Amino acid sequence: MQEDQPQRTGHRGALVARFSVTLATIGLLAAGAGPLAVHAGLPPVRGLTVFLIGLLLGFLGFLLGVVALVRTRGSKGIQRSRAWIGTCLGLLLLIVFFVVASPGRGLPRINDITTDPDDPPPFAAAAREPANQGRDLSYPASFAAEQRGAYPDLQPIVLAQPPGEAFVRAQRAAGELGWRTTYSDPGAGVFEAQQVSPTFLFVDDIVVRVRPEGEGSRIDVRSKSRDGKGDLGVNAKRIRAFAQAVAEGK
Repeated sequence: MQEDQPQRTGHRGALVARFSVTLATIGLLAAGAGPLAVHAGLPPVRGLTVFLIGLLLGFLGFLLGVVALVRTRGSKGIQRSRAWIGTCLGLLLLIVFFVVASPGRGLPRINDITTDPDDPPPFAAAAREPANQGRDLSYPASFAAEQRGAYPDLQPIVLAQPPGEAFVRAQRAAGELGWRTTYSDPGAGVFEAQQVSPTFLFVDDIVVRVRPEGEGSRIDVRSKSRDGKGDLGVNAKRIRAFAQAVAEGK
């Protein structure tokens, strides 16, 4: 009986090692397939779901790999190698998860950011798009306090130029950032745009409003993600980049 115990332990370790490699490999394939499927036509949310499932499988593969390393310690051969492979592949996917999630650490789960929470620029053209039908594009009042706490630096952009010149300057900055303008009304001092994320092709709607401010102009921006509850800070980052582009423009 005592001689059978190491054999049973080794057999279980071999099964765990094999399962670890299987899960981690499937996880790696799923994580890679998610973005590829989106570019092939799968809706972004579903592609992200496939990606996240891949990361979860990688995490499970990592855990089983560690267990397999413990069970196969002191041994050599293919089972020990499998234990290391499962652990390393799973660890790779864990690293990917932390890299992806780290920008949103400590940020509130809001996806609609503006330089004027008290009077945010409204969406007009975006509200008429088929993809936004049935969605409430009004700025949630509850976001204001959370936004001010997380992004106190986001303020209206004030220029010494008159509104007409400021409008042209703002549109030029949007073009430099790669925004695609979907609506423009120079007379009203408003234009709307979109920006698409490169990996999962998520679409974010943007509206810019230019109004007189003293002898110059005031530019307010609003950037809203169509999907998800949080945005990992993407919308605030976009507004900062726009403010910098406007400041450096002419």
